[in-house]
Amino acid sequence: MLSVLSFRTFRHLFAAQLVALLGTGLATVALGLLAWQLAGADAGLVLGTALAIKMIAYVMLAPLAAALAERLPRRAFLVALDLVRAVVVLFLPFVTEIWQVYALIFLLQAASAGFTPAFQATIPDVLPDEKNYTNALSLMRLTEDLEQLLSPMLAAALLTVVSFPVLFGGTVLGFVGSALLVATVVFPARAPAPPGHFWASTTKGIRIYLATPRLRGLMVMELAVAAAGAMIYVNTVVLVQARFGLGEAQVALAFAAFGAGSILAAFLLPHVLNRMDDRPVMLAGAGGMVAVVALTPLMPGLVSLMILWALIGFGFACSQIPIGRILNRSAHAVDRPAVFAAQFALSHAAWLVTYPLAGWLGSTYGLPQAALGLAALGAVALVAVIRLWPAADPVEMPHSHPDLPPNHPHLREHAGAEHRHALMIDDLHRRWPRAAGSTLSS
Repeated sequence: MLSVLSFRTFRHLFAAQLVALLGTGLATVALGLLAWQLAGADAGLVLGTALAIKMIAYVMLAPLAAALAERLPRRAFLVALDLVRAVVVLFLPFVTEIWQVYALIFLLQAASAGFTPAFQATIPDVLPDEKNYTNALSLMRLTEDLEQLLSPMLAAALLTVVSFPVLFGGTVLGFVGSALLVATVVFPARAPAPPGHFWASTTKGIRIYLATPRLRGLMVMELAVAAAGAMIYVNTVVLVQARFGLGEAQVALAFAAFGAGSILAAFLLPHVLNRMDDRPVMLAGAGGMVAVVALTPLMPGLVSLMILWALIGFGFACSQIPIGRILNRSAHAVDRPAVFAAQFALSHAAWLVTYPLAGWLGSTYGLPQAALGLAALGAVALVAVIRLWPAADPVEMPHSHPDLPPNHPHLREHAGAEHRHALMIDDLHRRWPRAAGSTLSS
């Protein structure tokens, strides 16, 4: 896994991700303390609203940002967004009203909605070999999990000597450090974006998603993952403190168990994915998450909770790490940023549904019913995935283009009207062939 760090460009991008994640982790702790300072006992409501604003910004703005990114130099675009995030966070320690928090959070997450998909879409260009790319995905997943464990510890250590607004300063340094590291990178040349209307570019990723069977299946799988994951993120504190009568330290242990399971999967998956296709690994991971959430009502105490949460963390990584590989083989390089942005927006739309659902079910009907309800939603989604994403999913598809003239460059390139090649939705392939030898309209 660590062998990919021998590539200078990826090494710098990975370091940029690392320092930005550490900064974001500090901001998460500081934002909670800021909410308590401004709202007291209503801090949970403030944070819940901020989380909803974050998801709305991701869903609404990621496709727009991807269309804009197509028209701008990648390095300048990423550096500018890092600096925007740094400036926004710089204002957070000085807010005095809750609405100011909401406004700044929207600006911060709007910049992240542009940065994150564009950043993710550059990695396949930097590491075109699939084995290296898989190792990079696992390493980046591992880093995200470690950040969830280490950032709170670092914040706790800093809070013994400084007040919480200083943590926002650490976030600013993280984003500035990320910008400096990205600025040292020379990205591989990319094909120029095809001419077209801005709106067509904005919706391109969604159109490719909806026309590609494996991506339709992936979109619904994200709902199953979000249904199970929402039980973790929304109801862990209630399970530990209300049901088991334990304290904040035990809440941290439960979240740490989830992270530990994900870390273990990140270590193992590069070897597994060298031997297995992505689809069964992802289905097993998402299915395992849903099944384990259904067992939540049977938990007698913290130890059993930690075991189950570790299993869910393992399944979460199994369902998420291969996503980059799926997107990479489903879009041309020029369309990749739009498809990554569509994935970013659609996956967060699923969380936007399941976060409030998990809270509402838990508060209205109780935690056991919430677990069973979320598991049922996840199970229905997985059945849909199996129908939408065929087990037989070849990369190359035989087809023909009866509407193209015989001397068309595409037909000359592939030696005849009937041909086969790695199929991706584009201007010449607007729909997916339903059977071998299907005809396609351009």
